[in-house]
Amino acid sequence: MDNQIAGPIDHIGDLLAFVRVADLKSFTLAAERLNLSRSAVGKSVARLEARLSTRLVHRTTRHVSLSEEGRLFYEHALRILAEVDDAEAALAGRNGQPRGRLRLDLPVSLGRMHVLPILQQFLGDWPELEADVTYSDRFSDLVRDGIDLAIRVGGDDDSRLVRRVLAAHRLVVCASPAYLARRGTPATPDMLAGHDTLVFTHAHLPMPWRFTTNGIDQDVSVAGRMRMSSTEALRDAALAGVGLVQLGAYLVSTDIRHGTLVPVLEDFVRPGPPVCAVYPTRRHLSPKVRLFVDAIDRRWRARAPWD
Repeated sequence: MDNQIAGPIDHIGDLLAFVRVADLKSFTLAAERLNLSRSAVGKSVARLEARLSTRLVHRTTRHVSLSEEGRLFYEHALRILAEVDDAEAALAGRNGQPRGRLRLDLPVSLGRMHVLPILQQFLGDWPELEADVTYSDRFSDLVRDGIDLAIRVGGDDDSRLVRRVLAAHRLVVCASPAYLARRGTPATPDMLAGHDTLVFTHAHLPMPWRFTTNGIDQDVSVAGRMRMSSTEALRDAALAGVGLVQLGAYLVSTDIRHGTLVPVLEDFVRPGPPVCAVYPTRRHLSPKVRLFVDAIDRRWRARAPWD
């Protein structure tokens, strides 16, 4: 794409207009969000297309979509705008006021149940801030995708990233009272072979259950009467009395407190990887990232909501 550029891109407002059009799939909505006329937004996108000598946006009377080149340029534009936000924060953000767009990547269940309520309050506290949130249980490339912050169960060894531990995490085996009354309670992991089990699958492969026995970590393969790639669906099946399940405490702690699920094999509980905040290494950590991580830490420091 670089050899197609007809001239320098010298107006950051054009990039912002293009990103808003791509996000909202509408010139009209983008104009309303930016407090500009629809014509001004259209001219910004047209200027970009002229400078790049390529069509970025396909327009019809009812539909707006990105071209293949537009999707590629969108990813670059997000990173450029993120760097502008960070530069502004480094210079003008000494007062600690978060502003701009906070790009978050959250695990599906943990994010919805335990991070989203904190984010909602955070946005209420800081009216100049907006948030873009993706939910995925896969580790995305934060640098490539222009993500400011991810909340992850565990982390990785990417040297481009900073990891800050927020809370402990553990795996819990549990079942409904009706199932245990019908089938009995296993006393050791070896007894799982005689039970109906609900098993999480990743890439179509069943995941073993993890235990600690006499201080030694042990992975146990379970047959799985029902196998699913959704942890929330597994929880629903356990609540319905279909079988035993091993899930993160963050997903089932409320059910256990209410007595709708009962933990078993508690002497064999194996701590899972901790819940962490992960963000790209930068010399100046922007106020929006720093303050949001601090907000989660304050909420979870004394006791995580699933403990």
